[in-house]
Amino acid sequence: MLTRQNKNKINITANATWTQNGVTIAGGHGEDDATNQLNWSHGLFVIDHDQTVVIVDRSNHRIIQWKNGDTTNGQVVAGGKGEGNGLHQLDRPTGVLINKEADSLIICDAEISLRL
Repeated sequence: MLTRQNKNKINITANATWTQNGVTIAGGHGEDDATNQLNWSHGLFVIDHDQTVVIVDRSNHRIIQWKNGDTTNGQVVAGGKGEGNGLHQLDRPTGVLINKEADSLIICDAEISLRL
């Protein structure tokens, strides 16, 4: 049972139960580089307004997104052109954020400090 202690805190009691209805929305088809596969997913960002999930696919050197409701294939939004330091490449990315105001991705690469 959930109870609100004040406007900023929620108390979850020890006997709380949760409905379990999880759905695999990304990956689940073994490790590889197809758009329905991930290889060492390392970071995750969810876009609030449409529930798009953006995932750092570290060993595939790419950022891939899944739109809400699409559980079959993701879309590569950065990298995916092999490991490297070219403008179209990533080198073992570790994190991603989305700047809504600038309509841009902020990507942290293991070998390249920061890309905007």
